[in-house]
Amino acid sequence: MLILITGASSGIGRDMARYLSGQGHRLLLVARRRERLEELARELNNCEIFEADLSKKENVFKLYEELKDRNIDVLINNAGFGAFGKFTDVPLERELEMIRTNIIGTHILTKLYVKDFAARNSGYIMNVASVAGFFAGPLLSCYYATKAYVLRLTEAINEEMRRGGKNVHISVLCPGPVNTEFNKVAGVRFGIDGLSSEYVAKYAVNKMFKGKMVIVPGRLIKAALFFRHFVPEKPLVKIMYNMQKRKRS
Repeated sequence: MLILITGASSGIGRDMARYLSGQGHRLLLVARRRERLEELARELNNCEIFEADLSKKENVFKLYEELKDRNIDVLINNAGFGAFGKFTDVPLERELEMIRTNIIGTHILTKLYVKDFAARNSGYIMNVASVAGFFAGPLLSCYYATKAYVLRLTEAINEEMRRGGKNVHISVLCPGPVNTEFNKVAGVRFGIDGLSSEYVAKYAVNKMFKGKMVIVPGRLIKAALFFRHFVPEKPLVKIMYNMQKRKRS
């Protein structure tokens, strides 16, 4: 298979690339940091790299135009980041950059490739969200909101594909804490031990190919999602605030 991965220079995206390369798939790897991509390309022997800042929608469309005739089988939308702080303190431009990357870039690529995959009646898409998408997240409010968008968009498209009888599988990965560069970029320190990026990458890829829609690695996070149904929204938001406050690094 030919697989396109965004945000491939580090963390989950990089480890997905390593795992998929080991399975013999051909890879198209996209990220902002060319030197990181080149380092990864030297490690793998079946990939091409593309430097692109997907917070700029013109770059997203340019990437699609460059690759649209390559008959891609799998799209993994992994590019994204977070920023910690009070809503009044986080710079607006940083939030807009986050929205452009986490939502708009993901939306555009999902839209274009869903249409292509539906037309030929085959293909896989995995959008990387977060367990954050299931909650309101004081002190990480914009990040949580962007991941809620990705989660609900993916669920809706999945049902449309199912109802239309299309052989197009769209999944959303919703991990809890993972040991990646996210912590440093967002300025947080998780209150619980994170899963390894290698484990999450392998788990997610395997579940995607099995047609799983919402992919949640780790028993602790699965349990948290189950028990959230028993807590009213207002106290749940208070709980989330106290949890977030302890993340300050």
